[in-house]
Amino acid sequence: DGFIEPGPAAGTGVVCSRVMPHAYPFLTPEQKKELSDIAQRIVVSGKGILAADESTGSVAKRFQSVNAENTEENRRLYRQLLFTADDRVNPCIGGAILFHETMYQKTDDGKPFPQHLKERGWVVGIKVDKGVVPLAGTNGETTTQGLDGLYERCAQYKKDGADFAKWRCVLKITPTTPSRLAIIENANVLARYASICQMHGIVPIVEPEILPDGDHDLKRCQYVTEKVLAAVYKALSDHHVYLEGTLLKPNMVTAGHSCSHKYSNQEIAMATVTALRRTVPPAVPGITFLSGGQSEEEASVNLNAINTCPLHKPWALTFSYGRALQASALKAWGGKKENGKACQEEFVKRALANSQACQGKYVSSGSSAAGGESLYVANHAY
Repeated sequence: DGFIEPGPAAGTGVVCSRVMPHAYPFLTPEQKKELSDIAQRIVVSGKGILAADESTGSVAKRFQSVNAENTEENRRLYRQLLFTADDRVNPCIGGAILFHETMYQKTDDGKPFPQHLKERGWVVGIKVDKGVVPLAGTNGETTTQGLDGLYERCAQYKKDGADFAKWRCVLKITPTTPSRLAIIENANVLARYASICQMHGIVPIVEPEILPDGDHDLKRCQYVTEKVLAAVYKALSDHHVYLEGTLLKPNMVTAGHSCSHKYSNQEIAMATVTALRRTVPPAVPGITFLSGGQSEEEASVNLNAINTCPLHKPWALTFSYGRALQASALKAWGGKKENGKACQEEFVKRALANSQACQGKYVSSGSSAAGGESLYVANHAY
C-alpha cells in the first residue's frame, strides 16, 4: 500500500504522496521453474523455432506465389510435410509456432499435430494475437488487438498442448515515427499479453517488430531498436513479468529496404548485438530473431555473423523464421503431392543451415531453391 506523509508543506493543507512499489508475486516457484524450463528447451544450443503460424490470409499469398490452392486440406498437407521431415531436423528445431487452425488439425494417421510435435521433442507454440489495427492520432501507426478473452484462450491452449505463445507488434521507421505513443502502447500490450500467458504456464515470445520498410540507414534502425526494446523491458518490469520464462523475437538491426548504402554482415551483427546488449537483461534466456523479409541465405549469414560477433552475448541468439525456413520448401512443393520429398529436403537444408548459424558455424553455400531471393513484402502483415 502506498503511504502519504506530510512533506515540507505540512500545515498548509498540501500533502506530498510517495507511493512505494510492492511485490505481490503471481507465480509460485514451481510455476517459475516450469516457464524457465520450457524457454530453455526451445533455445537449447543449435535449436531455433519454425514459425508456421501464418494466418489463413497470409498463407493465401504464399500459396498463390506457387500456384497452390488455399484450401484447409492443402494447408494441413503442407504443414504436415514440415512437421514430418526426417530426423535430421530434430537437433535444429526446438519449437514450432502454430496458427489456431493448425493446432486442431491431424496427421494422415489421425494424430493431433501438437501430440505429433511433442513426440518429436518439439515444444508446441501458438499465435495468440488477433492482428494489427490502426492507432488513432498517429501517422499511420498501429497496435495489436487480442487481449479480450486471452485469459480464457490461454487456459484452453495450455490444455490442448501449447507451452509457448507469440504476439506480434509492429513499428515503422519514418521521419516522424515511431512516435512515443506507439512505442509505449505496443510495449504495454506486449507486457499484458506476457503476464496473461505466464499465469497459464505458457512462455510468451515478445515480438516488437520494427519493419524494414524505408530508406533509413543502419544507425537510425539501431537507435530506434534500442528505444523500442528499452520501453518493452520497462513495461515487462512494470507488469512483473518473469523474464527467465520469456523469449524475445526482435528484428535484426538492418538499414531500410530502400537505403542506397549496403552494409556488411559484420556491420549488421555489430549494430544488432550492441542494441541488444544495451537493452535486453541477461535474465532473458534466448533471443529468436525474425527474418523480416531477408532472403533465406541472408537470414542465415546474418545470424551466423551475430553469433561470431566479438562482443559478450549473455543469451542464446537463434532464429524464429517463417519465410526464411520455408521459401524454398514451398517452391519445391508447389501444391503437388508428388513433390513432398523435395519440399522436405529444402526445409531440412534450411533448418541445418540455421542450426549451424546460431552456433556461429555456418559456411554459406548459396544453393537452395529460393536461397538468394528477397522475401521482402512491403508493410508485411500476418
